[in-house]
Amino acid sequence: MKEEIIIAGFGGQGVLSMGKILAYSGLMEGKEVSWMPAYGPEQRGGTANVTVIVSDDKVSSPILSKYDTAIILNQPSLEKFESKVKPGGILIYDGYGIINPPTRKDIKVYRIDAMDAANEMNNAKAFNMIVLGGLLKLRPIVTLENVIKGLKKTLPERHHHLIPMNEEAIKKGMELIREV
Repeated sequence: MKEEIIIAGFGGQGVLSMGKILAYSGLMEGKEVSWMPAYGPEQRGGTANVTVIVSDDKVSSPILSKYDTAIILNQPSLEKFESKVKPGGILIYDGYGIINPPTRKDIKVYRIDAMDAANEMNNAKAFNMIVLGGLLKLRPIVTLENVIKGLKKTLPERHHHLIPMNEEAIKKGMELIREV
């Protein structure tokens, strides 16, 4: 098993932390992982992306030009990364941030209305965990149990009381994701 993922959106949407939690979760399962962030000078509001590789075998290079899965959270990221999904791959997008949806026919396209769901939960910070839930429904590359362990590892201890809410958000994302 080897999954090469790009997660892209605006800074402040939890793009980098979503990637970090995914990478830590892979480590908890004894997998080889790579986490490589890229963001502009303004982390909040500028575009940000992270490449995550989770693999049973050693990761030869963290630098990729094509991806198995793209999680796209804004229009500029869709324009940049839609063409970089391997044929037969998956593109997941949040309906809130995309004006012109993906058009490729050689990949599977899924929509998740994570921003709307986060607003319903009265917690904008749940957004990235809802999206992560959608990914894990389609590509169960790590278990929910190990994602919770990954959250404990990445969140400062003062925020550990938020872990049950994050778990609820992941489960919500698993329910919400729909093929377009």
